[in-house]
Amino acid sequence: MHHAFFETKVLADDDGAISGLAWKFGVPDRMGDWIEPGSFKNAKMPIPLLFGHDMGDPVGAWESATEKSDGLHLKGKLLVNDVARAREVSALVKAGAVRGLSIGFIIKNASARSGGGRTIKNLELLECSLVTIPMHADAKVVSAKSAIQALQLASAINRAAAQFGRN
Repeated sequence: MHHAFFETKVLADDDGAISGLAWKFGVPDRMGDWIEPGSFKNAKMPIPLLFGHDMGDPVGAWESATEKSDGLHLKGKLLVNDVARAREVSALVKAGAVRGLSIGFIIKNASARSGGGRTIKNLELLECSLVTIPMHADAKVVSAKSAIQALQLASAINRAAAQFGRN
């Protein structure tokens, strides 16, 4: 099994619903691997939602995979009502301590890239993990929804409103 670490946008809510961009098209990872659009078309869902690629640490399931123009988007659920570890992981995601996704897959068709890495044209998606340090250097991270973020947003709106009141 090959793993590709990729920093992503991940959103999670209090019921455990989670979504993220698991692979961004058009940008290689730090190893130089490039996954072509269409490579995920045979993804069979659901797949395990693991923590840190630890097969002994499942915390939920990814229920849907959708290839969009920018990459592979996953939606799933952390089992926060049933698994204590899922509640812990959810708290880490919401706090921004865990901000990345990383896919585990078997390559079905690939070729070497000049300068290193591979161009992957077909793969079998086995799992997607929440990770602390993803492999992809260019991805943007957005931490999960939380009460703290809502309070920060409310504070920012209040500051902006106060500025308008002075002018």
